[in-house]
Amino acid sequence: MAEQIHSMEEAFQAKIDAEIRIEPKDWMPEAYRKTLIRQISQHAHSEIVGMLPEANWITRAPSLKRKQILLAKVQDEAGHGLYLYSAAETLGVTRDETLRDLHSGKAKYSSIFNYPTLNWADVGAIGWLVDGAAILNQIPLCRCSYGPYARAMVRVCKEESFHQRQGFELLLTLANGSPEQKAMAQDAVNRWYWPSVMMFGPSDGDSTHSAQSMNWKIKRFSNDELRQRFVDMIAEQMKVLGLEHPDKDLRWNEEKGHYDFGAINWDEFWNVVNGNGPCNKQRLNARVEAWQEGEWVREAAVAYAEKEAARKKAA
Repeated sequence: MAEQIHSMEEAFQAKIDAEIRIEPKDWMPEAYRKTLIRQISQHAHSEIVGMLPEANWITRAPSLKRKQILLAKVQDEAGHGLYLYSAAETLGVTRDETLRDLHSGKAKYSSIFNYPTLNWADVGAIGWLVDGAAILNQIPLCRCSYGPYARAMVRVCKEESFHQRQGFELLLTLANGSPEQKAMAQDAVNRWYWPSVMMFGPSDGDSTHSAQSMNWKIKRFSNDELRQRFVDMIAEQMKVLGLEHPDKDLRWNEEKGHYDFGAINWDEFWNVVNGNGPCNKQRLNARVEAWQEGEWVREAAVAYAEKEAARKKAA
């Protein structure tokens, strides 16, 4: 039996190495399935929880145009979560199970969403920095070895690219506005920059899952590779905004062809990951409350579906 499993694992890895997509009905190692469930559900939770910081500003948007843009963006994030929960379901886990793990604190979501949105410019900083980091993380996932996840990410990435442009445009407008508006933009960028740099996860030497995920081609690039791309991209775009860069140690390294950047506060990162960030409890409580208040809707939908099924069977 052990020899048979070993042979199946070799055949599985050969498919991965040959860039052949793994589909739901294909045999896969249990560790591969569990890794995907963890990553996809965490990604889905991040999209859903990520609606909260920006939705906080929908009623206070400064114009109808800005309100429409923000409404559309938050709606997109909800859709992304639904795509991803559906992708996770193809691995044999139910949506209720993944949500129970979120509500109990067992499952994680991106630590970036445990920071508060203190002013209107935060909406722009999230769009530019947070969604910018997400895009760099997610574009390689369009080539993920697991088919349903890869296909879901194609649409997600197209929509996220609009979100980043929206955020940059909002900040550019503020940066070229009154002194008070420029100061607001600078404050938001100062607060969101370093948490966005941390979004790529721990350094490669401290990452538990990164090496295996790359071997299975779930991931295509390491955490540190993606982080460096982000730092380089933001450094150049910051010049267009005309704002001061929050990293005072940022320097162009001619020899490497990349920017050298300052030390990351990993103590802060792990503190937020472990549930002690500014808004961890608030975010989780909001999701649990929404789930509880929506129970009657779910029950009504199930009752209607059962009634329709019975009617069709009788006919």
